[in-house]
Amino acid sequence: MANQVDRRIALAREWDSLVAQVRELPGLEDFLRPPRLETLLAAASAGPVVIVNVSRWRCDALIVRSTGIEVVEYPDLTAAEVVEWADRYLAAVRAHAEPDVSRDLEAVRGTAEAGLDAVLAWAWDAIAEPVLERLGYTGEAPLPRLWWCPTGPLTMLPLHAAGRHTVPGASVTDRVVSSYTPTLRALLEARTRAPADGPGSMLVVALPDTPGQPPLPNVDREVGLLRDLLPAERRTVLRSGDATVAAVLDELPRHRWAHFSCHGYQFLDAPSDGGLLLADGRLRITDIGSRRHLGDFAFLSACKTATGGTALPDETITLAAALHYTGYRHVIATLWSVWDETAADVTEAVYRALARDGTLHPDGAATALHEAVGKIRRDHPDRPSVWTPFVHLGP
Repeated sequence: MANQVDRRIALAREWDSLVAQVRELPGLEDFLRPPRLETLLAAASAGPVVIVNVSRWRCDALIVRSTGIEVVEYPDLTAAEVVEWADRYLAAVRAHAEPDVSRDLEAVRGTAEAGLDAVLAWAWDAIAEPVLERLGYTGEAPLPRLWWCPTGPLTMLPLHAAGRHTVPGASVTDRVVSSYTPTLRALLEARTRAPADGPGSMLVVALPDTPGQPPLPNVDREVGLLRDLLPAERRTVLRSGDATVAAVLDELPRHRWAHFSCHGYQFLDAPSDGGLLLADGRLRITDIGSRRHLGDFAFLSACKTATGGTALPDETITLAAALHYTGYRHVIATLWSVWDETAADVTEAVYRALARDGTLHPDGAATALHEAVGKIRRDHPDRPSVWTPFVHLGP
């Protein structure tokens, strides 16, 4: 036993010595150390990042600017209250996506919309409004950018859509252009990584009919739009039976842009098993997360592609986050089930804003999405299920 202890001590000392030698090398001073705060502050160079901390001890928002951090206290907010509202949110989303067919569908969906509206109002009062008031964001044009980085059960909630939407100016949408980031480091890496050089091209994955799933008649509308906006040499279309898991994984590294128009699904109790439903099976989050990409833009016109899990919400296990972590600078995704026609409307508005001269300009993705969703919100103010799901990740 003594020999084993001595051996472990010797190995530990040898390891410490090796780490110390590595840290003497230029640029590796922080090897195996947590990132320094002054390094992470650069993530907020284009606008504040709001980290919303939820714990059983206290709840706060940390407003991260390039010059430092400011704390917004939530003295009356508890972790138990956040869990309660997250449960109410999931119940409303489930009621909308999987209505009880034994009851009147209009009444069921009306109840679901009212539930979503209540969640958005609570998130405004409890979380978002205190932050925006501290920042002095009142809705004056042009709207500033802001990045949300929620933690715990708040990762399930649509903070970007928080608001009392019958009151002019009393919503996040009225005051800022929102994006999300899973971590400060992920945003920093996306911000500092320059777009790839040379002309880009897009992989289009389109499945209007998927075995065992309802048809998606607007998929061909999205494909037709991209064919109109991008020349043939800048797009590859994998449609229906050609859109297999192996084919998609093989083509992704060859394209800077990717558009998925298909069914998606997420398992709240096993989020890493979620993914996109392709011709021969599911393209899982783990399939994406095990690779590296040098992509500029990915649009996930599919359901639940930004939905995480309930067991480990801080882990942010979503398809959108996986694409973002593995190299895609900008990702547009959805928090829950979306209407096929609405997804196509948002897709068209976003791409018409981003595509110019036969190429894509992804750095305008957040603003393009904000404006596209804003129009739908104005057309359907009493139906938050229609316009709330769409989110942007990236710089």
